Amino acid sequence: MNEANLGRRLLELAHELGREERRLAILGEGNVSADCGDGTFLVKASGCELRTLEPGGVTRVRMEPVFAALEQPKKTQAEVRAVLEAARVDANAKLPSVETFLHAICLREGGAKWVGHTHTVSVLSILASKLGAEPFRRHVFPDAIVVCGRHVAVVPYVDPGIELAVTLRAELRRFKEEHGTAPKVILMVNHGPVALGQSEREVLNIMLMLDKWASVLTGTYALGGPQYLDEALSDVIDKRPDEDYRRRQIEQRVL
Repeated sequence: MNEANLGRRLLELAHELGREERRLAILGEGNVSADCGDGTFLVKASGCELRTLEPGGVTRVRMEPVFAALEQPKKTQAEVRAVLEAARVDANAKLPSVETFLHAICLREGGAKWVGHTHTVSVLSILASKLGAEPFRRHVFPDAIVVCGRHVAVVPYVDPGIELAVTLRAELRRFKEEHGTAPKVILMVNHGPVALGQSEREVLNIMLMLDKWASVLTGTYALGGPQYLDEALSDVIDKRPDEDYRRRQIEQRVL
């Protein structure tokens, strides 16, 4: 895909995720990425804001230096910075986010074409509680299954950077072995959600539905706790042809 067009679409996704009224990310929180299909990807630069992201705040990064660094994860902050600097296609571009390692894992091992990471208030309110990600391991309404997937991947809190990416890679591999597919949602305890999509629209859909899911869960705890759907029924909903058709129609809508 043309880099300019891909970059424009990535900016649109960033702006949608950064809208203040959605409470998904503020200030420099969160990041987005998109696979260029040639061994490189676009990712938000460090310190930039999703809501106001401009073309200069997006950096094109080579996959190989990033993955090479993951083979020797014990690095100083200076060494991590050096990897990020060397991975840039344009040496004059801004320094990519430290979450570049996480995005590379999601794009290559997670099979995503687009990735969004936010610090959604509703979701983080649960992930930062004593329950952690546990409330999300079962479903309470069908649309969350259709949009966010039957199961979510979960990682404990790890300081952002290479070590988090290594932890995430292990969870992705475990998840795929257990479920036969990559997740659409990764929940990082005390940190926030990651959405893995095949389009920018799918990433936004996942984040919006996950926000609703978290809000509904919080509401149920005020009234005695969640009434989860039966696990067998959740499996049926996930595989129903009409729900799959609806899923594909929703994913094709433009931003």
